[in-house]
Amino acid sequence: MFESAELGHKIDKETFRTEVPKLREQLLDAQFELRENGKFPVVILISGVDGAGKSETINVLYEWMDPRYLSTLAFSSPSDEERERPYMWRFWRALPPKGRIGIFAGSWYSTPIAERVAGDLSKSDLDQRMDQINRFEAMLVNEGALVLKFWFHLSLKGQQQRLKALEKDPRTAWRVTEESWARLKTYGKLQEAAGHVLRMTNTPWAPWIVVEGTDDRYRSLTVGKVVLDALQKRLADTRDQNFPVAPPIAPKIDSLDVLTALDLSLKLDKREYEAQLAKWQGRLSELVRHPEFRNHSLILAFEGGDAAGKGGSIRRVSAALDARQYQIVPVAAPTEEERAQPYLWRFWRHVPRNGRVAIFDRTWYGRVLVERVEGFCTEADWLRAYTEINDFEHELYEDGAIIVKFWLQISDKEQLRRFKEREKIAFKRFKITEEDWRNREKSGAYHAAVCDMVDRTSSGTAPWTLVEADDKSYARVKILRTICERLEQALGNDKPKNRRKD
Repeated sequence: MFESAELGHKIDKETFRTEVPKLREQLLDAQFELRENGKFPVVILISGVDGAGKSETINVLYEWMDPRYLSTLAFSSPSDEERERPYMWRFWRALPPKGRIGIFAGSWYSTPIAERVAGDLSKSDLDQRMDQINRFEAMLVNEGALVLKFWFHLSLKGQQQRLKALEKDPRTAWRVTEESWARLKTYGKLQEAAGHVLRMTNTPWAPWIVVEGTDDRYRSLTVGKVVLDALQKRLADTRDQNFPVAPPIAPKIDSLDVLTALDLSLKLDKREYEAQLAKWQGRLSELVRHPEFRNHSLILAFEGGDAAGKGGSIRRVSAALDARQYQIVPVAAPTEEERAQPYLWRFWRHVPRNGRVAIFDRTWYGRVLVERVEGFCTEADWLRAYTEINDFEHELYEDGAIIVKFWLQISDKEQLRRFKEREKIAFKRFKITEEDWRNREKSGAYHAAVCDMVDRTSSGTAPWTLVEADDKSYARVKILRTICERLEQALGNDKPKNRRKD
């Protein structure tokens, strides 16, 4: 894996002085076109052994390109806030928007490699982590990102010489620590772990570029030319980057499905409703104050047809919670900032920390519902979204999140009644729009989309609860009861989370 990076590559001063001006001009032109184009972001990962020139390379890129449209993200040990969220949370937050270049000094690879070298991560667990990373990077590429991964290599002797040279120079001595010298003792383990990681994640959509770090001029020219070539090719490529990664939807050959099987006549009388409401609100209040809940978060996802009662149900849930403990996240059409990022970015930013509750009024399922039906995204986008959503929810679950998802189903007749009621009542009139009436004309398409969504994303870790919502009282009690039951199950079977060490 590293043989070509131990050959002693060198560039003489004259060649370097000759080539750099033209390279800088071309990089700036490509960067300007990227900015004007604004169709994709660039993610550059800088990794490698100590002393191989990672920091110097980042400085060179800042010198050769317009720093206004570059951002460097450095990752060391996670903060308390980061520790209380999934491992990938801090990387999602740092992703560059379309039209910009983000340089990652340390990345999602750093911790798995370090843990493997230290003996804290088994080979099978490492392989599992790399599979997750491959899926994440595939998602970035499918969303349009250009991903460039550099590994800077030095032989053991070369690393020793490099550290000595850095230590002698007053300008760079601060970069050499006792830890740097100590890591020389684990050089063999690092090469073994890094070699395995690079082989596992050297994918067609995000390949590794291994660069010899001995000679500064060679290293700088190599990285600059790779970045330039990748930018120019991508800017010139007008082909659609998306492609379906899910099988086509199976045809429906009878009238039975998960929605038509629901009994929408279920209801509660007023006395029973009030008794059940008080019971389950009280129980929910107790559960979120349980000592074990401090090791978890609660994510409530509400979806449903127009006028299905999501808002009223959410208010009954929030009434049982401390206002300091929860956040309601209303989801509408994405903003310009959100459209400049991968689809799931705007949901990752609202992932709650331990001991907190996030209530989503509409969710990440918009891509396979409204965006699918209304044609706001391509078929490739919503087909691959099932896999990406499942990965997202699995990562939340692995970090201790309790995910409860509701689809509120009402009949066409009941929906029509509620629409007309909203038009008559002044303080409800804002809830009904022309878009709501138009959506009724596409009820068949939405019905099919919901059934596909449930079939493809209802998992053991994040199952869907389908709520018979013609009767609001019945729906609200079922929702509260389901939340409590899921919390009781999670807290009763609580196990220490498999947290990553940093």
